[in-house]
Amino acid sequence: MSAGTPLRPGAGTDDIHAVPLRHPWRWVSAAVVVVLMALFAISAAGNENYLWHTYLKYLFDQRISKGAAVTVLITLISMVIATAAGLLAAVARMSENFVLRYAAWLYIWVFRGTPVYVQLVFWGLFTSLYPRIGLDIPGVGLLFGVDTKPWFTPMVAACIGLGLNEGAYMSEVMRAGILSVGQGQREAAAALGITPAKMMRRIVMPQAMRVIIPPTGNSLIGMLKTTSLVVAIPVSVELYVRVRDISGVLYQPVPLLLVACTWYLAMTSVLMVGQHFVEKHYGRGGGEKA
Repeated sequence: MSAGTPLRPGAGTDDIHAVPLRHPWRWVSAAVVVVLMALFAISAAGNENYLWHTYLKYLFDQRISKGAAVTVLITLISMVIATAAGLLAAVARMSENFVLRYAAWLYIWVFRGTPVYVQLVFWGLFTSLYPRIGLDIPGVGLLFGVDTKPWFTPMVAACIGLGLNEGAYMSEVMRAGILSVGQGQREAAAALGITPAKMMRRIVMPQAMRVIIPPTGNSLIGMLKTTSLVVAIPVSVELYVRVRDISGVLYQPVPLLLVACTWYLAMTSVLMVGQHFVEKHYGRGGGEKA
């Protein structure tokens, strides 16, 4: 009810006619935003410097689509590595064993404190730093050894580099999710004779997933975009590398960058939809509305 609406003496609440407040500036700001977006779209569509004909020609080029498939593959494998590394580091951080605890802290400190591009450069040089890996016991000799070049390919280096870097961030996400489950539930499980491993698998993690899933979804989307940095290794079949190579031949970087942006937007949109339904699944019973 607005301040200027009179209330008749003796009138009941059923007789009150509330007048909603008007917000004209909301409509004005919305109209300004729509007009600006329309002007930009019209300007971009008519700007010949964007080279839209080149954009349409290479949007569904076979090399670009294969590069997008490789990007998705690198993203999924890297996130599996990141999730496993993050979970192990999170459990180690909460361990009573001080060696495990500080080893996990050192891993997180190093991988969170250095740029991912620099890390990928080092992983690309791994076979130069360690051309052969084996077990050499002083006084006994080399028991076994393998050459790293045949199996440590640029794709392997990219997945390991991205996965271990993201794992340092995932460990904090995992630890926050585990700590969100009340200590009383752990004590009750221990009193019932449930082993720590089974308690973590059947009691703690299902509840912690409500806290873990949203930032994990964001990390997955961020990982997909971060794959463009594998040019540091280099991986020659990734989406951005393909786009860069084609634009280098055509000397037309703008339309090819727009092609890459379109593919990245399409892939991240699919991941965002999947994240929504996963969050909705794990949010059941938590009083949350998706």
